[in-house]
Amino acid sequence: MLEKLNEKRATLGEPLFANPRNAAAGTMRQLDASIVAARKLVLTAYDISSINMPDTQTEELVWLKKLGFKTDNNWRECKTLGELFEYYKKISKEKNSHPFWVDGVVIKVNQKKYRDILGYTGKAPRWGIAFKFPAEQGTTKVKDIYVQVGRTGSLTPVALLEPVQLAGTTVTHATLHNFDEIKRLGVKIGDMVVVEKAGDIIPKIVRVLEKMRDGSERGIREPKVCPICGSDIRRYEVGEKMEEGAILKCVNSKCYAQQLEKMIHFASKKAFDIDGLGDKIVEQLMSEGLIKNPADLFNLKKGDLESLDRFAEKSAENLIVAIERAKNVTLPRFIFGLGIPHVGEETAIRLAAHYLSFDKIRQASFEDLQNINDIGPKVAESIFNFFHDKENTKLVDDLFANGVKIQKFLGQQSGGKLSGRIFVLTGSMEAMGRDEAKEKIRALGGEVSESVSKKTTYVVAGESAGSKLEKANSLGVKVLNEKEFLAMLD
Repeated sequence: MLEKLNEKRATLGEPLFANPRNAAAGTMRQLDASIVAARKLVLTAYDISSINMPDTQTEELVWLKKLGFKTDNNWRECKTLGELFEYYKKISKEKNSHPFWVDGVVIKVNQKKYRDILGYTGKAPRWGIAFKFPAEQGTTKVKDIYVQVGRTGSLTPVALLEPVQLAGTTVTHATLHNFDEIKRLGVKIGDMVVVEKAGDIIPKIVRVLEKMRDGSERGIREPKVCPICGSDIRRYEVGEKMEEGAILKCVNSKCYAQQLEKMIHFASKKAFDIDGLGDKIVEQLMSEGLIKNPADLFNLKKGDLESLDRFAEKSAENLIVAIERAKNVTLPRFIFGLGIPHVGEETAIRLAAHYLSFDKIRQASFEDLQNINDIGPKVAESIFNFFHDKENTKLVDDLFANGVKIQKFLGQQSGGKLSGRIFVLTGSMEAMGRDEAKEKIRALGGEVSESVSKKTTYVVAGESAGSKLEKANSLGVKVLNEKEFLAMLD
């Protein structure tokens, strides 16, 4: 189907779709229903919500087919690991004979009762996992190797490649992880190399085709100083994986590249979520000397922006409004936005739920931090060191001095007004996005779940609510509309 769609687009002079995922996603975003209909997308069902749910996934698939839904007939119930691997090998051999792209098999726990016990992580079910086929490989030439400096100061060599098609996309760059990896591979500028996409996502160089060398290839030396600011660098021995080894870090915390990446992270959607403050705008503001650290953002005035490229009066005003709005931030977003090494979104939420206030987090001892669930010695040390660094302390103090306020975080341990209540969100709301709604629920002591069950207290149903609403009705779970939900938050 993708090939036929691309053939038609080619005759019309339209850009081709890189892969089925892009084609489907682009189609669903179309406002013209006739375009959607012309592309003939097909739904393959694998899940259903009903009051009389089958006990297993296999029974559910059979039921869906009886109800008239199109289902994938390639599933198999495996009783042992041996059967599972045998099926994986079978599908791997047959993958190119299917009328659709196949990049692996999904392994699921069959019994629903065990699924309910296993539950979900922040992003995915614990009872299912993708078992991918070996990555697709291609051959290309290394045009250059350059070094990127991240927000923690890590130096990462990146290979610039001649374009090569892999897993439906054009690849032009591949990370080399560190300089030990360059030595292990023996890669040089000008080499012909084999590349693949790890998990069909991240391009990487697998090996060098040494027999194709003609003598013009050039090696790359490990830098002695930071390529951006010229400061000293240090080696840190970490990891045991093949692509891991000694990490080089710039010791200058004021390095431009580090500050730029920290600023981009600070303004990102999962941190302070400053609308209109994209990577290019951040870089422009820094190069003009208007900002040096995140706290400077909250001192910007409309007049500072209007004379810059990319800014007119309205766009300058919009950005200032967005920055002003960002001054009120939840505790998890504040922690995540600081860019503490090894502290991601989930860890930030966990810290907020445990300590309930920022002051308690910044004053926590190394021992106390280790006692939090899923926070080990490495993460605890990173958090402790961050809040005992003078520059970081000054940054935090400057943020507060420039008007940043952390919304009160009651958390589940504090007896907040939503404490003990479990919410499931479905559909879209006009007043706020789903992430913001989740934060407000957590801030008032409630819990957010991704699936409806008898334990669910409320299902919040917005526009175009789906199967979760149906399941709530079948289980007798109370359903709130947007107006009722907002009234509960007040």
